Amino acid sequence: MAKPANSVIGIDLGKHVFKSVLLQRKGDERFVLTNYASRVVPEDLNTPEALAAQLKLLLKEMGGSAKACAIAASDPDSLLRIIEQPTTPVQLLRSALKLNGLAVLNQECKDFVLDCAAVSAVTLTPVTPDGEAAESAPRSGKTRYVVGGMLRPAVKQISEAMAKAKRACNVLQLAPICSYNAFEFAYPDVFTREAFLLLDMGHEQSTVLIGNKNELALVRSIDYGGKIFSEDLVAHGGVDPTAARLLIEQGDAGMSDICRSSLFRLATEVRNSIGFFEGQQEESIHRIFVSGGLARNEMILQVLSDELSLPCEIWDPLESCEVALPPAKRQSLAQEFVSLNVACGAAISFLKAA
Repeated sequence: MAKPANSVIGIDLGKHVFKSVLLQRKGDERFVLTNYASRVVPEDLNTPEALAAQLKLLLKEMGGSAKACAIAASDPDSLLRIIEQPTTPVQLLRSALKLNGLAVLNQECKDFVLDCAAVSAVTLTPVTPDGEAAESAPRSGKTRYVVGGMLRPAVKQISEAMAKAKRACNVLQLAPICSYNAFEFAYPDVFTREAFLLLDMGHEQSTVLIGNKNELALVRSIDYGGKIFSEDLVAHGGVDPTAARLLIEQGDAGMSDICRSSLFRLATEVRNSIGFFEGQQEESIHRIFVSGGLARNEMILQVLSDELSLPCEIWDPLESCEVALPPAKRQSLAQEFVSLNVACGAAISFLKAA
């Protein structure tokens, strides 16, 4: 029997920045961060060769002896849905998705590579025509599943790029699922006892994930991210992005108004997601956990908190991990951890399954 891997490099293939972490397992629930890295990458990585070149540079910076790689992809064209089905073995549901995805998802998905996993089991009580519970009738068991998929050309490009970088792609997951898994590991009490919302602000889009006591209840993507935010600052502030962000950090009143105007559309979509969730379930969202590059800025967090009337706070995907880094690297981690949630989730998922 092969010895389980005790170290892995988790890689987040973002649309603007690649992030990576090197995690080692020292026990069943003891993980240690021994390195991390990030690289700004061109937006036109359209070939396996171009992607492999960037991956080689990232892996060179990571160093170490870890051979396993867990990849998370941030792809606006990906498919991520929650469906409710009669309880079915996952392998059979995978086959059904492959053979007749249109019937299962009500969407043509023959161009996607699909996978699924159970997220909760529910017992449905039959009701009478007037809406009363029919207690004498048998209850039917159903299960909610999360279904994820990437377009085949995207999967092929990543696979070929990893081969050219001379590394195996041991796991390939969608970024939002990795973020959700990282939160489960970092904050187990919140994950199991509360309703919570994760807002990950990426470069091209933001993702909302709502969980409720161990269950993934809602997932959606919003076409707003750091790219649009920067474009709004330049268009309305009359300065370049670097200067605009410096003014925001300094608390400039003019930039504060522009920031609020730009973030209004994101806040509206997040508010709508909360309203939908709370209308469907007897639970309330009391705080929002934020990640991504934009979350580093206090003004952005404050604007979102004001617009949503809920506290918006950054969360640390390494909360339950030990950190073994050189002093300089450890110091910079204070600024970088807010963007490492996806890479951490990919690495943790691999190590826990190994």
